[in-house]
Amino acid sequence: MAEEVLARLKAVSPDELLVGPVSADSAIHDKDNVTVITAGPGNVQGVALPDTERPGYSAVYRNAATKDKLMQSSHPLIRTQYDTFDYSAKMYPERDMLGAKVLVDRQRDIWSPFVWQSYGTIAERRTAFGSGMLHLNQTVAQNPITEKFAITLFSNNRPEWIITDLACHAYNLIVVPLYDNLGPDSSEFILNSVESPILVSSLAHISKILSLKGDLKHLKVIICMDELVNDDDLPNQSKRDILAAWGKDKGIALYTMTEVEEIGRAHPRPHNPPKSSDILTINYTSGTTSAPKGVVLTHGNFVAALSVGFCHLPRNKDTKIETILSYLPLAHIYERATVGIAIAAGAGIAFYRGDVTKILPDLLEVQPTSFTSVPRMLNRFESSIKAKTVHAVGWRSNIARKGLNTKLQQLSAGHSPNHRVWDRLISKKVRANAGMSRAAAIISGSAPLAAETHQFLRAAFGILVCQGYGLSETHGGCTVGQDEDFTTGHCGPPAVTTEVCVKDVPELNYYSTDKPWPRGELLIRGTTVFREYFKAPELTAAAIDEDGWFHTGDVAAIDELGRVYIIDRVKNFFKLAQGEYVAPEQIENVYLAGCPLVQTLFVHGNSLEANLVGIAAVEPLTFAPFASKLLDQTIQPTDTEALKAACANQEVRTAVLAELELVAKASKLQGYEKIKNLRIFFDPFTIENDTLTPTMKLKRPSAAAYFKEVMREMYEEGDVVRRLR
Repeated sequence: MAEEVLARLKAVSPDELLVGPVSADSAIHDKDNVTVITAGPGNVQGVALPDTERPGYSAVYRNAATKDKLMQSSHPLIRTQYDTFDYSAKMYPERDMLGAKVLVDRQRDIWSPFVWQSYGTIAERRTAFGSGMLHLNQTVAQNPITEKFAITLFSNNRPEWIITDLACHAYNLIVVPLYDNLGPDSSEFILNSVESPILVSSLAHISKILSLKGDLKHLKVIICMDELVNDDDLPNQSKRDILAAWGKDKGIALYTMTEVEEIGRAHPRPHNPPKSSDILTINYTSGTTSAPKGVVLTHGNFVAALSVGFCHLPRNKDTKIETILSYLPLAHIYERATVGIAIAAGAGIAFYRGDVTKILPDLLEVQPTSFTSVPRMLNRFESSIKAKTVHAVGWRSNIARKGLNTKLQQLSAGHSPNHRVWDRLISKKVRANAGMSRAAAIISGSAPLAAETHQFLRAAFGILVCQGYGLSETHGGCTVGQDEDFTTGHCGPPAVTTEVCVKDVPELNYYSTDKPWPRGELLIRGTTVFREYFKAPELTAAAIDEDGWFHTGDVAAIDELGRVYIIDRVKNFFKLAQGEYVAPEQIENVYLAGCPLVQTLFVHGNSLEANLVGIAAVEPLTFAPFASKLLDQTIQPTDTEALKAACANQEVRTAVLAELELVAKASKLQGYEKIKNLRIFFDPFTIENDTLTPTMKLKRPSAAAYFKEVMREMYEEGDVVRRLR
């Protein structure tokens, strides 16, 4: 069957499709001219290419289905994101594409049902809006008509975000999204770096941009996604009047999206379709307190990412991508790739109402056919399901426990969790209550999913629950867990677009010659890998070597089936559960500089938790009088036992945490960079307990291991800072 699929595709354009013969080790299903790869139990999923080992490096691994050649496109006629939407708009002009709810009553939080716009309507709007932006760039920004430029996008998930994105593709413009939680310095840095003349923004963010103190010399136009009409406003006091006057003082003109579309209809421009090699987006990474890095991705990278979705997501005659709910930030490449796959499939994209805590009603109304998520959300699903089943009381909970235990036992034996009786009695109801009745799969990314949660959700939902691994630099997923593989802990084999290897990290004792599996820094090469970091050749050279390998900074192991396990970081920064990268040393320095009560601080986090915790060594000279006042007793800086007792006191510990919180606010640390719980000690870090080197430098892995139980207790206690407010 696979050979027939490939033959049919190659008959259209034999030089366009870059994919080798499909391995017999994988089951292939023909659906809409796309091969869907399923790994049977125990089958080899990734293969080591012969004679590719070299000193200090493992063999090169590829997906078993594309061991001869990496895939560039799953369809020979699709070479750019422009092609993707153009194809779907012509095939399904009447089909619902973008849906959003309207707030009817703010006080009572009443919303309308989803209001949809068709593919045909969006096709017309993207042309009008794109023409309008070109006209403003020429007439207001006074830029040459032939000059390619960047459009910055600053908004939460909504239809106007996608319309702007599609308009940029139609006229070969570069899209630069800004994260909702970006600080003012990062926003200013990005706007000036890309020299964007036009910003498209939701109303809520416009004041943030106009408040920037620096000189935005390139920004000439702000386009508001929202209407700026309010009949109740006093003369010259409407939102439009105030923002327009503010913008005028900065040399920035203000328009609404509706006005720009009208301008575009009055001054239509023919499309300027991009080439595969043209820049699609500059996607800035978030996370550390240093300047963000602009990841340059091409249309070819996007099309290759589509291949990952279409070749690895489950589909058959009864389950296809029809509707998704978009709630993860569109500024993140993970959600952009998800939305891109939906557009390529001609699916409907519904946008949540903006509050993740109220996502369930949206899921129940939309009933998505696949659900892309992150561990933090899936942890909530697990807790909610357990509360209503295994942790409930009564005979129904007894039945649920028995059924789920049976399904979990099947999983532990390496078999499918599906069961004729328990699927009907448990999983069908769980899916219905979660808005997943039509879902074929739940995909987890951005951070590792805990093994226990992974297996429980597989048993409870009775559908594919898999996780993948990817970065902005790889346009999302570059390894993906496969259907019918019921193990946990890994991120699956390399995707059909990707090849991987590991490089020795001797300073951390990871070697490509390790047994039973090679271990080392994960290197990635393939058709989804980014071109460069924008205006940062030194960073590009450090990340991509002369052989084209992207050095991820993650330490991985590759097992005998070719599956990738992420086990460590090469450098001292890590990813939290919500996907933000954190540089602990920089955060520690901020706290130590501002709080004289502590002399040493160890900040820790991991990708299974959303918050940071800290272990601190107190400074006796300043801590002693501080604790004395709180405890109403005299503690001398030289009284070791009294200091230790004060450190163990919960009131004192909480007070020190409150002082650190003041430092965090004064230093403008982002929410994810703040310590949320703390333990203080008189002398926690020593050479004797192996947490310090002989030169008195903190040994982070040893400190994490030594204080493992202490940190577990802190995470169980939760966010203490929130309770201080």
